[in-house]
Amino acid sequence: MRSHYCGQLNKSLAGQTVELCGWVNRRRDLGGLIFIDMRDREGIVQVVVDPDMAQAHEVASQLRNEFCIKLTGEVRVRPDSQVNKDMTTGEVEVICKDLEIINRADVLPLDFNQTNTEEQRLKYRYLDLRRPEMSDRIKLRAKASSYVRRFLDDNGFLDIETPVLTKATPEGARDYLVPSRVQKGSFYALPQSPQLFKQLLMMSGFDRYYQIVKCFRDEDLRADRQPEFTQIDIETSFMSADQVRAKTEEMVHGMWKDLLNVDLGQFPTMPFSEAIRRFGSDKPDLRNPLELVDVADILKDVEFKVFAGPANDEKGRVAVIRVPGGAKLTRKQIDGYAEFVGIYGAKGLAWMKVNDRAAGMEGIQSPVAKFLNEEVINGILERTGAESGDIILFGADKANVVAEAMGALRLKVGIDLEITDLSAWKPLWVVDFPMFEEDGEGNLHAMHHPFTSPLGITAQQLKENPAAANSNAYDMVINGYEVGGGSVRIHNAEMQAAVFDILGIDAQEQQLKFGFLLEALKYGTPPHAGLAFGLDRLVMLLCGTENIRDVIAFPKTTTASCLLTDAPSLANPAALEELAIAVKVAKKDSE
Repeated sequence: MRSHYCGQLNKSLAGQTVELCGWVNRRRDLGGLIFIDMRDREGIVQVVVDPDMAQAHEVASQLRNEFCIKLTGEVRVRPDSQVNKDMTTGEVEVICKDLEIINRADVLPLDFNQTNTEEQRLKYRYLDLRRPEMSDRIKLRAKASSYVRRFLDDNGFLDIETPVLTKATPEGARDYLVPSRVQKGSFYALPQSPQLFKQLLMMSGFDRYYQIVKCFRDEDLRADRQPEFTQIDIETSFMSADQVRAKTEEMVHGMWKDLLNVDLGQFPTMPFSEAIRRFGSDKPDLRNPLELVDVADILKDVEFKVFAGPANDEKGRVAVIRVPGGAKLTRKQIDGYAEFVGIYGAKGLAWMKVNDRAAGMEGIQSPVAKFLNEEVINGILERTGAESGDIILFGADKANVVAEAMGALRLKVGIDLEITDLSAWKPLWVVDFPMFEEDGEGNLHAMHHPFTSPLGITAQQLKENPAAANSNAYDMVINGYEVGGGSVRIHNAEMQAAVFDILGIDAQEQQLKFGFLLEALKYGTPPHAGLAFGLDRLVMLLCGTENIRDVIAFPKTTTASCLLTDAPSLANPAALEELAIAVKVAKKDSE
């Protein structure tokens, strides 16, 4: 039906007859000439309908926004004075010869000239996706996927599918379960990732595997999470962690260069412990120069228990952030930051303004200064490098609370005071994660997953001191977002059993949940390692948006609902009966 896309017309086609199909983006009737901005997935072009073309002019007079139309016309170069530099097709226009309305549009529930609520946009997603901004995002996503496939194919990776109906694996979130009609009372689990299958593929001899695959996790949602998401899953045999990182870094580097013409440069590597110490996060945003500075040793002997308590607690931490120029903050703004860190469990936010560094104690303004002597204050000023006009913000609590609260505060202050360079790209690798983490009750859990190999120790050494072990794991971080993570996997049955033992998974449970994997480890398992990228997050960054829903064609809300289809919905009672499932409805509080 069409010969060209609207958005691809240019001066090289001048004088040619073209057939276009698309939608009315805007119509302007000047009392004679009618101008139509016609849109398709590639962009917008201006169409001119002259009164001399009676049939076309009659049809054009009926047009409204989002009518679906087809037209035939001649491409004409615009005079220099009429070139529209805001349109890629702004040097040309189409003189309409024939015009047909394919389908009319009712009054639109969305207004493309105004800001619509996200609920409206999701409910009428098929209309929202017509907007050039959304269309460009979906096209960029397609280009990113295509680039990944080309790169991995060219580097000897095989695209192999793994099952969607499978067995639950521990990935840190609740599973979505699918009941079996044939085996009543039994359930499949939708994969949180293809973790065990890709390891089995390595055991099968397919030493370079990849898959762009849907994964499912029933977890609390936020702007960069969805219940179903797309993963670029990569696994290799006979490659070290360094080699896996180098190859995947090459892929991401090339993606940014190919799609944005941006050179990400070489990715620095940072140990997990350093990331937490300096930035309070294992996914630091390096566009922000603010850092956490530890000052517990300076405050151990002060009488102010808010500082001294955590400073003398082996599980405590006292850290500060020096904010250049922050002395201009008002008390109201500081109180707002105190409320903000409270979200992360902090009990308050002490502060110290350095109004005049040369004036000594007289130049210091702080509600806690009276509890600190001059030597302590000078020690803090020297360690932070504070200068006149700065403010120092204090975090004192359990180490994890200080890291989370001050790490989040660092990001917020960086944005609020325009300290963060939002135009920059700052990737890095975070490595040497702890093998295990405590749950608050003394129990250990795998920080990544229980198939991650410990770094540089034997199974016996791991058993003797599991809390001190690091894992051979790595995350790729770009601008504060974890876009990919992976590890060297355990390929030794003894080591795998040791990890299960530490996690409190007894022999019976090991066989029940992972018997097939333990059995496979007996038969010449090669060393293997891999990495999985979140395609949605990568595209979110490429598009310059902060909401993952902006780059997914049909996303769900933060309550895991689809406003377009009203999913999830109630099941047919007959279907439930066939599955031997009864729905138990909770009684209302009033009952």
